[in-house]
Amino acid sequence: MKEQIKPNVSDTWRADELYVKINGNMKYLFAMMDDETRFLIAQEVAETKDKHDARQLFIQSRRLMGKQPKNFTTDGLPTYSVAASKIFPNAKHIRHIKLQGDMNNNKMERINGEVRDREKTMRGLKMDATTILQGYQLFHNYIRPHEALDGKTPSEACGITIEGKNKWLTLIQNASKAKA
Repeated sequence: MKEQIKPNVSDTWRADELYVKINGNMKYLFAMMDDETRFLIAQEVAETKDKHDARQLFIQSRRLMGKQPKNFTTDGLPTYSVAASKIFPNAKHIRHIKLQGDMNNNKMERINGEVRDREKTMRGLKMDATTILQGYQLFHNYIRPHEALDGKTPSEACGITIEGKNKWLTLIQNASKAKA
């Protein structure tokens, strides 16, 4: 039986979307992040921003974390309100974001900037189901230390430590053992 490790995330999550170029077309990357640990929980590519149904992102996030948030921060995009009311009905949804003060989404915008930097370096992504986005999620959560987390990775802030000098190699070795 495969052992599952669940990150110990907080009760406050954030979601946001970012337009990205995939195979020459502009699409949207919707993502969910834990507020306290900055753990990138889930992401999905959508054809449009305004007509996208964010419920699958919310369902996937709840399934992966084994819980739902008590507080949830987004911008004013209507798809988040619809999904939150159906998937996180007991969560307090903060949806009027300001650039300053306690009702901002700067933490999520920081992750968007990281993804944007990777996309520019690659001159866009080549396909919707690209493994680059999954690889970046692994890098963000398990490899890259964050200054705001006192030099810890989001996984370390969630109670998951990756041992060894080469964390990529350790992740790959553990993934191959889990498949066996």
